[in-house]
Amino acid sequence: MSKLSGKIAVITGGNSGIGLATAELFAQEGAQVVVTGRRKSELDAAVEKIGANAVGVQGDVADLADLDRLYAEVGERFGRIDILFANAGVAEFSPLQAVTEEHFDKLFDTNVKGLLFSVQKALPLFADGGTIILNSSIANATGAAAFGVYSATKAAVRSFARTWTSDLKDRKIRVNSVSPGPIETPIFGKLGLSEQQTQEFGAQISATIPLGRFGQPEEIAKAVLFLASSDSSYIAGADLYVDGGRVAV
Repeated sequence: MSKLSGKIAVITGGNSGIGLATAELFAQEGAQVVVTGRRKSELDAAVEKIGANAVGVQGDVADLADLDRLYAEVGERFGRIDILFANAGVAEFSPLQAVTEEHFDKLFDTNVKGLLFSVQKALPLFADGGTIILNSSIANATGAAAFGVYSATKAAVRSFARTWTSDLKDRKIRVNSVSPGPIETPIFGKLGLSEQQTQEFGAQISATIPLGRFGQPEEIAKAVLFLASSDSSYIAGADLYVDGGRVAV
């Protein structure tokens, strides 16, 4: 039997990268998947790629009205949510001396505020015993230069997995986070670096990974599937590193 047969799953930021790979895998495993994205053309292409088990709802998680519209549509179509992968996020470099209010607000509005309200506003539809997975990052446990604001947002996400496990224990809703290492996704090219800087940065990072390479979105999707399914039925409040051994070694 498919691991997610009959489940209703919502994936924010499901139009590319890790979110899209996870949506495809969830659909293959029998789930009906609702994906969000800010750009309609990319979202439409993602829904077509995922297949018949996918619905797209355009919106920005940092806009609470968009979240209300998302869950109104999910409620009207399906009446419940079994799985939420709060995945949408942004990343940028900025050394401490150069941090601006705009940079801070951009990252915290999406990575922290948007994620928090993506979860909170889903709760009225959530089935007891459901599963929430938060997309954090190994940056929640490392101290890369010029990545301070981003790392702080991901540390907040990791903290949410702990506190929300306590908040939702009476409903038996499991909350965990997944923390990818360097992954080959579109976000890697949106860090504010030149093409040469991106290549040099990639080479430097690869040299620090015991497995010697960047991960693929599909490898993160498999970890998210594990946390979403009954295979992880006794795991709650945890943070799963999927990073080629970079943090552990």
